Parts: sequence; structure tokens; C-alpha cells
Amino acid sequence: MQYNVSTLVDKGGAGLVMAKAIRISDTLADEAKKFSRVEHRSVAGQIEYWAVIGKHAEENPDLTYDLIKELLIGLEELDRDEKSEYKFG
Repeated sequence: MQYNVSTLVDKGGAGLVMAKAIRISDTLADEAKKFSRVEHRSVAGQIEYWAVIGKHAEENPDLTYDLIKELLIGLEELDRDEKSEYKFG
């Protein structure tokens, strides 16, 4: 089975999205379809999400899934200038 998965390609700093066709197993496609419905993502978006999480998990084997997810959310908030001072205690 072949699915189109969007990947970010930096075109002169514009951050344009360009679709790439990849081949994946029917099993992975079916799993992605099921999870994409629950998570309200496209099938390609679900596969990209798994790829990002998996890449970070491989690069940081000591981090849990929840911590990786929270770090990615925090980075997105910083990119959107949605930051606030952390209050200890």
C-alpha cells in the first residue's frame, strides 16, 4: 500500500510542506487509520506524529513518552510566544 506523507522541506527558509509518497505495510496503514480517527488527525498526520515521537525516543532512550510529549508541547508554546514564568513550590 502506498500513502502520501507530508514532510517539512525548508525551501529557502520558507518552511514549505512538500508531500512525499512512501510505501508502508497494510498493517501499519490500518493502525494509523484507526488511531487517526481517535486523535482527529489525517492518516499521514498520524504517521508523522509517530515518526516524530519515535525519533525523539530513539535519541533520548531515558525519556518517557509522556515527557517527550510535554517537551514537544512546551517547544510549540515557545514558538507561539505562549510562555510564562515557572513558579517553584
